[in-house]
Amino acid sequence: MKLTIKTPGDFNFHRTVLSHGWCALLPFELDRKKWRLVRVLDRGQTKPVTVEISAVKAGLSVNTARAVGKRAAENVVRDVRHMFRLDDDLSDFYHAMSVDSDFEWITKEGAGRLLRSPTVFEDLVKMICTTNCSWTLTEKMVTALVKELGQRSDDGRKSFPAPEVMAAQPADFYRDRVRAGYRAPYLKELAERVASSELDVESWLTSDAGLDDLMKEMKSVKGVGNYAAENLLKLIGRYDGLALDSWTRAQFARARNNGRAPSDKKILRFYSRFNSWRGLALWCDMTRHWLDPENIAKW
Repeated sequence: MKLTIKTPGDFNFHRTVLSHGWCALLPFELDRKKWRLVRVLDRGQTKPVTVEISAVKAGLSVNTARAVGKRAAENVVRDVRHMFRLDDDLSDFYHAMSVDSDFEWITKEGAGRLLRSPTVFEDLVKMICTTNCSWTLTEKMVTALVKELGQRSDDGRKSFPAPEVMAAQPADFYRDRVRAGYRAPYLKELAERVASSELDVESWLTSDAGLDDLMKEMKSVKGVGNYAAENLLKLIGRYDGLALDSWTRAQFARARNNGRAPSDKKILRFYSRFNSWRGLALWCDMTRHWLDPENIAKW
């Protein structure tokens, strides 16, 4: 079944897919030769459905692995719009970038939309799995979560597990089967808090709380520090934080500081002119080269 979704004039499919590493984490799969993003969706369908997403003129083509009813199709469209940030208004961001010669490429290329999961819960779990470890380990943990606990789609692929499913597992499961290490009890506790409605992470998308209050609530989740919280903020549309880690510091040193290790204050000063957009400006700046042909092959 084929669905077509209209995209904003400033939307760039390739830049959004490769905006960060989520496209390489299940249930996302990227076919780099055909430039198709595959994803298993499991929100509102009678059972999970695999969708294949590609760019068409002024839109996205979404092919479902099986025919779905009207309500399920609406849910698919809702989730795809959410994942690709099609309803985000980045006009102020693009204006700020267009008047700076070092950053005007962002406006011209339509960079800045950061691919995200259908739910904040999934993004939060994945963010915890990126902390204090290599990307290879992140991939292994997320792959184990999906393959062990996900619901099967028609083509054999699996969805990301729901909070209730994760909450039902003992902490030992996350240590022994997912290989989450110190994160094991954190994943268990997070799933329990969300499943019981003690913590409403989806409300963060529309929260009008101040940045400090929202950061405090995010950091109430064990395993979430400044880095994870500031990265998660970007996925809900707040870009004040820089989310600095060893990779961004090293990349800034190479790209902006003649190879010398910069202080965090220096990095902040460099992007401070972009005010509330500074975190997004930094991320686009540090990942501009990802769409170069020689780098795409490395993903």
